[in-house]
Amino acid sequence: MRIVLVIAAVIVLGVGATAYALRAPDEVPVSVAVEPGPVELTAGRLLFVDDASGKVASVPMSDPGGPRRVSSLSCKRFYTAAKQGLCLADRSGPFPGSVSIFVDQSLTETNRIDVAGVPNRAKLSPDGRMASWTTFVTGDSYAQTGGFSTRTGIYDRETLLYQSNLETTRIVGMKRAEDMNFWGVTFTEDDRSYYATMSTGGKTYLINGDAVDIAAKTVRENAECPSLSPDGKRVAFKKRVPGDGARPWREHVLDLTTMVETPLAETRGIDDQVVWLDNDTIAYGLPGEGIWAVQANGEGAPRQLVPHASSPSLVSG
Repeated sequence: MRIVLVIAAVIVLGVGATAYALRAPDEVPVSVAVEPGPVELTAGRLLFVDDASGKVASVPMSDPGGPRRVSSLSCKRFYTAAKQGLCLADRSGPFPGSVSIFVDQSLTETNRIDVAGVPNRAKLSPDGRMASWTTFVTGDSYAQTGGFSTRTGIYDRETLLYQSNLETTRIVGMKRAEDMNFWGVTFTEDDRSYYATMSTGGKTYLINGDAVDIAAKTVRENAECPSLSPDGKRVAFKKRVPGDGARPWREHVLDLTTMVETPLAETRGIDDQVVWLDNDTIAYGLPGEGIWAVQANGEGAPRQLVPHASSPSLVSG
């Protein structure tokens, strides 16, 4: 359901924070406290997109449900690594489009690249050198495999090499097909290798690609939106399972050494490219439910981190 900003300027006693009042149709308004202060890529803070404003905001990981700081940067997706940021936003103009905006530690723009399509995914490599984004060219969704068209690019910020569409990637052992789509890149530490999703023939595959050779190999079937763990040993991904027709996925973690996959305790369909908060915990957004976290070993129970928020990303030390 759509969340709208209906009133502001409520002072929270003792902390001097402003409260945004949010309300969905036929629901009681709820207040989200906002404190003054700059939004910067400071270690220990969780960055996200604030549902009320569409702006990048942050909270300390020590108190993720507490007052948030809200910036002036509007994004549909935001990701941070090595105290650098990537904002994938709508591009203004008569035709739908996106713009990839690179920002520094203070969220000041350093570069931008215009991209075709509707914003969907954004990622940086661990050292911030490599960037990737995915857009829907037609604006469709994942709900029907093969019923959409994506465009995924990879950009090397050091060499300025820009592969604007992964559809030129050679897949080892597979013939080129017109229906091939790629999305959801996640990088390894070498700034060359990556994992991503490829779909063709009504199936999805986890692929391991090489950004220099522009080639990839399939790793596993029925895997989407991968996210590599900080230690590089596991990949979290969403797997299509029987159940909810609107969000027919369950998040799993794949051990890249043993190739054993583990279903996570979150059973609601996650239509997101999750992030790792550490080697033991992943975080993700759920529409209308905010940002949640769950253990990566399949144990425990999901817990809410930040209400009325999406696109989480942690600033590491």
